[in-house]
Amino acid sequence: MKERKEILGIVGGMGPAATIQFMHLVVSLTPAKCDQDHIRMLVDMNPAIPDRTAAILGQGPSPVPELVKSAQLLEQAGATFLVFPCNTAHYFLPQVQPQISIPILNMIEETAAYIKEQGIKKIALLATDGTVQTGIYQQALTSRDLSCLVPDELAQKAVMKTIYDIKSGCELEVAKQTFAPAINWSKRQGAEAVIAGCTELSLILTADTYQGLKVIDAMKVVAGKVLERVLD
Repeated sequence: MKERKEILGIVGGMGPAATIQFMHLVVSLTPAKCDQDHIRMLVDMNPAIPDRTAAILGQGPSPVPELVKSAQLLEQAGATFLVFPCNTAHYFLPQVQPQISIPILNMIEETAAYIKEQGIKKIALLATDGTVQTGIYQQALTSRDLSCLVPDELAQKAVMKTIYDIKSGCELEVAKQTFAPAINWSKRQGAEAVIAGCTELSLILTADTYQGLKVIDAMKVVAGKVLERVLD
């Protein structure tokens, strides 16, 4: 095994189960034959980071101070680049990046680039109210000439309830039933695929397809990019 210079830092806790899922994705996608073939990861599981959607909607404090604190802690610990396994948190990253000297691997941009490479033209964005309202995915997709479908009120309510149910420890099979209106809406709109645009959704949209729709898991995309960076 050759020595690797890159060390992944993960700003976690948004939510904890999603952070663990991201770590699992990195491990499972690594072409390893023994312990020593895996990559080094530093993780700050910081549950003190305020709710990102609440902050965007003006209903809670900014998460930026805690995001910066975690990012700086990981940099000081030796991380050479960072991943934030929370889609909504990416809205705040322009305020975080100037506070550190190591790069952040942007999950939104990497996912949009991946969708373009796959030749998908019409995709439904399933994400938090905060992520949808900021337009960060819409901008990344439309800049690549891709059509981004945003859920109607009923479908979006189903998405949000699913996300917060998972955060509260709901059984995943129950969460899938709650999520059904969002999938049905996506099909009616003629979507070719859906974006699992919240890391909690990655816990239920685990297969490459879900009820006939191709699944683009943003966490899986960025996990692959992590390995490209570290293993190359």
